[in-house]
Amino acid sequence: MVQSVQRAVQILRLLSAGGPRLGLAELADRVGIAKPTVHALLRTLEAEGLVAQDRQTGKYVLGPGVLTLGNAFLETHELRMRSLTWADLLAARANEAVWVAVLTGDHVLVVHHAFRPEGAVQILEVGASIPWHTCALGKAIVAFLPEQRQAELLAGPLPPLTGCSIADPDALNDQLEQVRSSGYAQEDQESTLGDAGIAAPVFDRSGLAGAIGVVGPVERLLADGQNQDLAVKVREVARQLSRELGAGRAPLARALA
Repeated sequence: MVQSVQRAVQILRLLSAGGPRLGLAELADRVGIAKPTVHALLRTLEAEGLVAQDRQTGKYVLGPGVLTLGNAFLETHELRMRSLTWADLLAARANEAVWVAVLTGDHVLVVHHAFRPEGAVQILEVGASIPWHTCALGKAIVAFLPEQRQAELLAGPLPPLTGCSIADPDALNDQLEQVRSSGYAQEDQESTLGDAGIAAPVFDRSGLAGAIGVVGPVERLLADGQNQDLAVKVREVARQLSRELGAGRAPLARALA
């Protein structure tokens, strides 16, 4: 790896963490390199529009260039582009909001959000990053990863987001087995109190692509019988989306039969 590029990425990640703005000394301390080196990296990133400096405090924040890159990622991401129509269809069938997500590291990244058709004011969640083990989307993806990658994720940090989050590797592994058996994953207030999710994996011509699922209040999604009806709808749309992405019959038969 190119060390200077790696350090620049570390700076961008620190600034994207959502905490207080960071100054030169704080960034140097967290990256673990000398202040002159960090200053040179910041000047380069600032010239490219990827960071900006508050002239009053001297602190740094992400720049507008990051948004341009993020939009370009979404506009060229095949799963997101192919999922637009299917997500709207699922939202209409389920009368719930629909998220499409991919796995990045140990988090899932929401790349598309279709609003609930008859909902009140809703907040667009595209770009939200959620620990994989706290949401149905993450469990739907991880359940169909290679065993070694699953083991790595189960052995990694499993921070709870709510009192309902499951942080025990053995319990999570049992859930992943259930997902492989049923073809869908379920979340019960594990990332946000009061909310639930039901999701299924999506495949493309190369293998696992991501997941699609419904999200909403736990009393609607997990009511007696309602979760099974929603699971059928989610799996069917996941199957149709996978076919459009060129998935072969083998993974579909194994995961979404």
